Amino acid sequence: MVVVEREKEARAKEKSEELTQRTRRSEHRGLRVRKRKEKGGVGLTTADLVLLNLLAERPMHGYQANAELVRREVQDWAGISRPQVYYSLEKLARLGMLRAAADKKDAEGPERQVYAVTARGTEALGDALEREDWTTGRERPAFLTWMALSWQARRGVFAKQLRRRREFLEKELARERETLESVLKEVGHPYHEAVWMITLMIAEFETELKWIAKVEKEMKLRGKAKNPEYASY
Repeated sequence: MVVVEREKEARAKEKSEELTQRTRRSEHRGLRVRKRKEKGGVGLTTADLVLLNLLAERPMHGYQANAELVRREVQDWAGISRPQVYYSLEKLARLGMLRAAADKKDAEGPERQVYAVTARGTEALGDALEREDWTTGRERPAFLTWMALSWQARRGVFAKQLRRRREFLEKELARERETLESVLKEVGHPYHEAVWMITLMIAEFETELKWIAKVEKEMKLRGKAKNPEYASY
C-alpha cells in the first residue's frame, strides 16, 4: 500500500510539474505575441494608418485631410468616413504619433488644427506595414456569397442577378479607367502605387466580366451535384 501511494504521489507530482511547464510556455508565447502585436501596430485601425500615411506626405488639418481622401476616392479601397478621420487625428495625437504643426486659432476650431507625423508615428506606420496579414487575407465579397446560395433562388433570378452584376462592373470599370487617366496625369509616370492599385482593380473587373460572360453561356446547363457528400458525426 505504501509503495502504491508513493507511486500515485510521484505521478501526481509529475503531472503538476508538466502542467506548470505548459502554463509557463503558454504565458511566454502570449507575451511574445503581445510584443509582436504592439510592435506591428495592431492597435491602429485602417483609418489610423491611412491618416498617418497621408500626413507623412505633408502636414494637414482635419478638413483638408478629409477633402484629400475624398479626392483620392479612399472609399474604393479603405472605406473611411469623415467622423473616423477626426477620431483618428485625436487618437494619434494622444498617442504621440502626431504633433501640432501650427498654432491653432480658436476662431477656426479644431478642424483647422494642422497635424504632422512624429518619429513615433513614422515608426508605428512602418511596423504596421510589415505585418504578414496584409498579404494573406482572402476577400469575402457579397456576390460570391450570393453565388453559393443562388441554387435556392426563384426562377429567372439567377440570370437577372448576373446581369445586374455585369452592369455594375461595366460602370465601375469605366470609372476606374477615367481615374487612371487622371492619376497618370498627376503623378507623371506609370510607376506609382496609385497606378498599380487602379490597374489591379481594372484587371479584376475585366477578369470577372469575362467570367460572367462564360457563366451566362453555361447557365442553361446548370445542375445539382451528382455525388454530394455530407459531414458525418
